[in-house]
Amino acid sequence: MVKNTTLDFFADVVHPYTLKKEKEELEEIDNIEEKQYKTRARIGQGKYRDELLSQCPFCPITMVSDDRLLIASHIKPWAKSTEIEKIDPLNGFMLTPTFDYLFDRGFMSFTNDKKTILSPFLSNMTYSKIGISNNKYFPLLPIEGREKYLEFHRDEILK
Repeated sequence: MVKNTTLDFFADVVHPYTLKKEKEELEEIDNIEEKQYKTRARIGQGKYRDELLSQCPFCPITMVSDDRLLIASHIKPWAKSTEIEKIDPLNGFMLTPTFDYLFDRGFMSFTNDKKTILSPFLSNMTYSKIGISNNKYFPLLPIEGREKYLEFHRDEILK
């Protein structure tokens, strides 16, 4: 039996330009400890994404399941997280780019009962065009275990 790999051809491929830029950035770092830290962080991000995908292999808002179109979005931002929180898959959602952007920038968050909270910093017209509304229920949003991260997101990130 021949496996059809046409759809998945680029799933695990990193664009050569991205690899080149990452290599150049690492080569510019003189401090060995910093270089090792950045290398470990890159590897940790891949594991974080894989674990998050295994918990929820789709965007719970759009239901898109093609992992090439999903972003492993931290609930408590990477920069504000401890080393453990940075790689904790419970500190994340798999989101499509538009919703990742809204969530990451604090224009949207979620209640512990799986409903949206929208920031007043964007208009209702904009939210409507995106197809999201305040207090909208997403039954497949994985909340369990993420409550403390969501509390931080609502208190510190949501505008």
